[in-house]
Amino acid sequence: MKQVMKRVMKYAVLWVIAVVVLGAFPAGAEEYTIRVAFIGAESHGSYIALNEKFKKDIEEKTGGRVVVELYPNGQLGSDRQAIEGLSIGTLEMAVVGGSSLLTLDDRMTIMDLLFLFKTREVAHKAYDDFLTDEFNKYLEPHDILILFSGELGYRHISNNRGPIRTPEDLKGLKIRTMENPLHIESFKLLGSNPTPVAFSELYTALQQGTVDAEENPIGVIATSKFYEVQKYISLTGHIYSSAPFLIRKSFWEELPEDLRKIVADVAAETKPFQREVIEKQNREYLDELRDKGIQINELTVEEKQAFLDLCKPVYDAYTAKHGEELIKKVMALQ
Repeated sequence: MKQVMKRVMKYAVLWVIAVVVLGAFPAGAEEYTIRVAFIGAESHGSYIALNEKFKKDIEEKTGGRVVVELYPNGQLGSDRQAIEGLSIGTLEMAVVGGSSLLTLDDRMTIMDLLFLFKTREVAHKAYDDFLTDEFNKYLEPHDILILFSGELGYRHISNNRGPIRTPEDLKGLKIRTMENPLHIESFKLLGSNPTPVAFSELYTALQQGTVDAEENPIGVIATSKFYEVQKYISLTGHIYSSAPFLIRKSFWEELPEDLRKIVADVAAETKPFQREVIEKQNREYLDELRDKGIQINELTVEEKQAFLDLCKPVYDAYTAKHGEELIKKVMALQ
């Protein structure tokens, strides 16, 4: 009789375990993999946010039904190639520099108008309240959705000639810019000589004097070791650079509602985490650059206004083509 009871108890325990496991993972429940392309290194704030928050929380909260695979260091190609991968369906997610999206729809050039966002707080509110939603309308034909707009930080100018305080200080300065028509036109208006150079070739171009200056967020200037070939950094803050966390829209819509909600909730929690990490890194990098002997100068509001005044033709061209509604909404937040 005891042997019979032991067998009954054994099978009862196995039955309970089976019920628990099957209850946690319903029969036929699909598993999903989100591959995330990122051009930066593992030390970058966006990767830290992806790894320590986004990936960790999604995998935990979905019980492993959603697996997040991270591919930093440009393993899946450049920002442009990652965006193409989303559009043609070969990739699920990518974190890119906001400027990389401008070729998809030139209405998005508003994000790179010089001196539009006076403070980080204004930029955050603009992106969170209306810009991200507006950009998602433009990106819909490309099967791309912005989960949230992270940040890279303000772009500043480094050079070898001296501090930049007035537009006169930029006169004739050969400055590397991205292959971005808006950037090129803006720096021409400021009196400099904008020269597009591939980022991978920039250090050598600065070292050899092919260009005298460049402009990037502080984190990029520090991690790329431009301090080895540049003497001055002027905190012009001329462009606020966003870092949109993109997902393929068709993949997003394929996710079951419960999983989609978890991903959306985790993305909403990752946004402030990513921004805080980036801001903390930028402060630390700035201190490191000072310690390395780089001369750093800040600009006053009045000094920045002198640069903005020269950029009026770019603003006029944008509003003539796309209207002034979005610019006015941003200005109302200042």
